Amino acid sequence: MTDPHDPYRPGRPDQAWVPPAPEPPGPALPWPSTSAPAAAPGDAAYPSAIGLHGLWDDKPARLPERRRRGVGAIATLGLVLVALAAGALGGAAYPYLTRAQVVEIEVAADAERDTLVAGSIAATADEVIRSVVSLEVRGQTGVSTGSGFVLSADGYILTNNHVVSEADSGAVVTVILWDGSEHVGELVGRTVNYDLAVLRIDRDDLDALVLGDSDAVVVGDAVIAVGAPLGLDGTVTTGIVSAKNRPVVAGGQAEQAFINAIQTDAAINPGNSGGPLVNTAGEVIGINSAIAQPPGRTEATGSVGLGFAIPSNQVRRTAAELIETGTATYPVIGVLLDTSYVGEGVQVVTGADATDGPAVSPDGPADRAGIRPGDVILAIDGRPVTQPDELIVAIRAKAPGDAVLLTVRSGTGDARELRMELDEAVSN
Repeated sequence: MTDPHDPYRPGRPDQAWVPPAPEPPGPALPWPSTSAPAAAPGDAAYPSAIGLHGLWDDKPARLPERRRRGVGAIATLGLVLVALAAGALGGAAYPYLTRAQVVEIEVAADAERDTLVAGSIAATADEVIRSVVSLEVRGQTGVSTGSGFVLSADGYILTNNHVVSEADSGAVVTVILWDGSEHVGELVGRTVNYDLAVLRIDRDDLDALVLGDSDAVVVGDAVIAVGAPLGLDGTVTTGIVSAKNRPVVAGGQAEQAFINAIQTDAAINPGNSGGPLVNTAGEVIGINSAIAQPPGRTEATGSVGLGFAIPSNQVRRTAAELIETGTATYPVIGVLLDTSYVGEGVQVVTGADATDGPAVSPDGPADRAGIRPGDVILAIDGRPVTQPDELIVAIRAKAPGDAVLLTVRSGTGDARELRMELDEAVSN
């Protein structure tokens, strides 16, 4: 009999061993709350003896309002997207190892490493796992957990914004290294728009992972996800790159993240947030950030083979800005897009009210290039777009100052190509 509180419970009653028929994608929903109040043994909410952290609350998610959207907003992928930070009930036990114990573990690991085949999943995982960290965030709403990885030897740690966003409200972030040692993480900077955050701990001897070239990734490449799903640190799963340039929006209206995502079928679950997706060379090609759930679900039930990662090339630029200034920037063209438009391409709104602002920002890149209200944008850099989110994430994947080529049609006229240089906006 299936435990109704099991986070992996199936979506419908078991039917012997016959798999359920696939369902079409449903509407995208905001992330559900992923934190849970702290509980003590004996409380009804305390996890069972199997030790899986991450029971989800049952508050229904609210559908986002349909409204006009500009370059600071995005339409949604037709799936339920959920954040991957897991709510932890009670504190996880992370024992601190003495130096002698660490040396003993290292000697045993070196002996085991000698038997690993170079280039194998086991060898890659062995190289990566020491640089992956578990995160525990204790705030007013309780305790939640997530993942991250070492960005540089002098203590910089990269993770998702939605994992540590409460740090701005006084929450304490604890970084647990592979040896079990715990360190208080100082928030260096975070960005809602790209769902990235940088922490720093007082260490200068860490093993950093290398950020690879996400543009070189091709569909079918083997990948490995490492993190702490449901609080189970050091978990390794494998799969392939299922798709590239997947337009994904996750989060509520107030805190939306825009991802030109790498899609993978590697098993990714709540708690994997902020952990690395690496190639077989051990290079980070993405940051695991969101998963899809079947339509009709308002809470996460675990991996369904549709995980999404922020490409490493985006991470490289944004992380550098966060470390240098504490804030991040993103590119804009200065138009509002009409999400109610049905037809080829995406349409600039024909008018706008005081709340939304002008259809075309005065003296913005689009205005200077000659785009007008009601124009239809057919492609960016030769890649056709049919939904507003496709255009927005394609722009967000660039950097301010980059040039883009838009294919635009006015009224019933012929399409023309307009080149423009992207302006800069400061991320919230």
